[in-house]
Amino acid sequence: MKPRAVVFAYHNVGVRCLQVLLAGGIDVALVVTHEDSPTENIWFGSVKSVAEEHGIDVITPADPKSAELRAAVAAAQPDFIFSFYYRHMLPTDLLALAGRRAYNVHGSLLPKYRGRVPTNWAVLRGETETGATLHEMAAKPDAGAIVAQTPVPILPDDTAAQVFDKVTVAAEQTLWRVLPALIAGEAPHLPNDLAQGSYFGGRKPEDGRIDFSQSAQHVYNLIRAVAPPYPGAFTDIGGERFVIGRARLARPGAIGATLAGLPAGIHVSDNALFAVCGDGRAIAIHELRHQRDGHESIVTPAAFAELTSSASRP
Repeated sequence: MKPRAVVFAYHNVGVRCLQVLLAGGIDVALVVTHEDSPTENIWFGSVKSVAEEHGIDVITPADPKSAELRAAVAAAQPDFIFSFYYRHMLPTDLLALAGRRAYNVHGSLLPKYRGRVPTNWAVLRGETETGATLHEMAAKPDAGAIVAQTPVPILPDDTAAQVFDKVTVAAEQTLWRVLPALIAGEAPHLPNDLAQGSYFGGRKPEDGRIDFSQSAQHVYNLIRAVAPPYPGAFTDIGGERFVIGRARLARPGAIGATLAGLPAGIHVSDNALFAVCGDGRAIAIHELRHQRDGHESIVTPAAFAELTSSASRP
């Protein structure tokens, strides 16, 4: 008889890992996911759609601690509970309903980057590697025993979205590789030493505000960490908001004579956009967006010069 599971899942990692379970011999009795928010940019796959295509019951409770959710999970009589990028912490009394154990996939190499949006934080902090970890769920977030991990590189110009694509594949590979051992009850459960790691909270769109007095590398890491489809790194000039969509860190010493000595911020030079940073280095801006009244448009160097000139006039 196939082992039964209840799966809490969302986003691309949820889609891919649910498909791994179905391909790997797990009877998924129930999928718990989120309703898409009308205020969020939904650029990722639908767990709900995948579950419905396979004839699996789907529920979207707002409260993970509700009696109704607990009753639904208990009725499914799961051997396993899995969480794949589900956005709520699951209470321990709910996890205890798994006849065997409850597991989560996290988008970092635990114990590093426990908590929220680990891929974005890893890019922001200039890491050169991250990955995916399958671990046992516990009362604290991302604190249970480690079952398996798969690393992926973060290249110098990777955006968080590009790294997240790699992490999604790493999550799929990790689960696929260890699933037979989980089913057989032979999977390793290794220590997750929280003292050797770190915890990070969620990020808000306002956290994308650029401080050009910081080093160019720091500013560039922020641009990469929140580049589209995330809200983007931005600055306000004279009441006008500009979002940097794409950029590239200029080589040390590559700043032109026309930029040397200019104050930190965005400037136009030779019909191109550059950001001068606090350490004197520059960032070449390849795509700048102007936001006004809920609308967004691409800004040329000439248009930027006109907008900022107009904004500075009395």
